[in-house]
Amino acid sequence: MSKVAATTEALSIAVAAKVPVLLWGAPGTGKTSVLRALADAAGLPCEVVIASIREPSDFAGLPVVIDGQVTFAPPSWARRLHATGHGLLFLDELSTAPPAVQAALLRVVLERVVGDLTLPDEVVVVAAANPPEQAADGWDLSAPLANRFCHLDWAVDPRAFAEGMAGGFPAPPVASLPDGWERQLVAARALVSAFATVRPALVVAPPLDATSAGRGWPSPRTWEMTARLLGAARAADASADALSALVRGAVGDGAGAEFLAWSSELDLPDPEAVLADPSSFVLPERGDRAYAALSSVAAAVLAELTVERWYAGWKVLGVAGERAPDVAAVAARLLARNRPPGASAPPESKAFLPLLRDAGMLQP
Repeated sequence: MSKVAATTEALSIAVAAKVPVLLWGAPGTGKTSVLRALADAAGLPCEVVIASIREPSDFAGLPVVIDGQVTFAPPSWARRLHATGHGLLFLDELSTAPPAVQAALLRVVLERVVGDLTLPDEVVVVAAANPPEQAADGWDLSAPLANRFCHLDWAVDPRAFAEGMAGGFPAPPVASLPDGWERQLVAARALVSAFATVRPALVVAPPLDATSAGRGWPSPRTWEMTARLLGAARAADASADALSALVRGAVGDGAGAEFLAWSSELDLPDPEAVLADPSSFVLPERGDRAYAALSSVAAAVLAELTVERWYAGWKVLGVAGERAPDVAAVAARLLARNRPPGASAPPESKAFLPLLRDAGMLQP
């Protein structure tokens, strides 16, 4: 798959998952065109806001005194998106926005709050930027603003450009996430959790130079973003190249490459299959694989909590409790803390009773 195709696929998945995404590329390479075309193909209204010609009040709201109280009035583009209920907020030329405007954008990107107006959940924030050295009076993105985006690199495929000039440019693909795709987040979050135990130094690793800090880097926020993108990519049956672009775009090249290499070696069992037949579960020998498998099972139980599934989860932990209770401790805490009404302590919890009683989380 070409780099352009992988980036376009990754962009579509990020939009479908409602994760803020920022497309980086040289001027004149079609970033704005592909984002507008994606909005058209998805049937989404698109509001284009040029960040470089805006003031902080265009995002933080203009102070207005009404009946002796100060309110922050949102601009017309925000009111239109609010009235529509869905769409794309396209922040163009983001790397030409001065620091004061970037600071005003923090709540807009993360919480979709403009002035005193909160945009609907179905509004997705997308942006485009030129590298600062190629932008007109460009600025590095501040670390807090950069940490709110999944960063994707945009390039030009000469052959695709030639074909598009001759016969027209095709509409970009629109990712379709099936109903209930959020169930994929259970395993994705467990995978990120397991990686955090193996590489705790990568949970928070802000870059030391301004240029690197203006792109993706590891933090709890971007690891949460990674889990959502990973779940969406799996639900959309994304290519390996698109998945790699999404993970690296969220947490940076170094942490992303390490996470992808580590996760590709795990070969974890399907948590739903394990809950359906707990006796089939075989505890992996490697500690990180065992932790990831047990965390995934516990997360699956909590995603659809019933007494039967809770007991099934404990049966799985019972296998681990005999051999490696320390590895299963986190999963045991999760189940104990979320005991459904009417459920009594299962026999399998005996291996964890000292730990759980000391924490006051499980009563016989």
